[in-house]
Amino acid sequence: MITKKRARLALEGEDPTYGRAFVIVLYVAIGLTAAAITMESMKSLPPSVNGILVIVEFVLLAVFAIEYAVRVWSAEHRLRYIFSFWGLIDLAAVAPALLLMTPDIQALRSLRLFLALRMLKLLRLNNAVFRIEEALSDCKEELLVFIFLAAIVMFLSAVGIYYFEHEAQPDAFQSIPDALWWAVATFTTVGYGDIYPITTGGRFFTTLTLLVGLGIVAIPGSLITTALLKESGVRRSASASKPGAPITQSGTDKSDTTDDDTSNTATGRDPS
Repeated sequence: MITKKRARLALEGEDPTYGRAFVIVLYVAIGLTAAAITMESMKSLPPSVNGILVIVEFVLLAVFAIEYAVRVWSAEHRLRYIFSFWGLIDLAAVAPALLLMTPDIQALRSLRLFLALRMLKLLRLNNAVFRIEEALSDCKEELLVFIFLAAIVMFLSAVGIYYFEHEAQPDAFQSIPDALWWAVATFTTVGYGDIYPITTGGRFFTTLTLLVGLGIVAIPGSLITTALLKESGVRRSASASKPGAPITQSGTDKSDTTDDDTSNTATGRDPS
């Protein structure tokens, strides 16, 4: 009989008997999901292929529904797992199964976005994701400050370009919310080119916005990189450490003192 602990190990791919098999099944199921989503977007497929894809969808829904049920059953803290990030991803992967009770197959297909979330399950089995999670946790306060700062700067950029360009381009910059789209595209250095400044003041203001955007956009990358390097250093130090108590300075001093006492005794000298 499989215990809850062994089921958890198998689901995480760590059980020596069932872990590898589960990982292979999960990878195949996720790959079939990606293939089915891709092929369903091709309108030139014959009806027979579409019928096969529907059957594949039902089979995959059954597989992921069983996986979700086993995860809930074997979880140490069920509510904590259900409302965790990965628990919600697992639920989203099987959410289309709730529509199997309805005859509207189109409603089932409309939730293929939930099926695409299954691809995130691949990340669960990658140790690098855990290092990224630890790095994000270490710098989450700095990232929150960055998000707050970026929101303020983007809003100020939208207000500024609105007052510079509203009279010259009333259709493109009708309001500050319309200018906010320009601010987002410019601040992130994307620059779609659908709306752009034509006045001298607007172009100068855009240049300043681009320079500020380049500086601020680089902040989260440097924060996450620093945290990842720190996390990698900690893991490397932990793996390099070997069992066994190191020789301390006090132990060395004591050994040296004992050797000196033995030498003094042999020569007949007073240790003092």
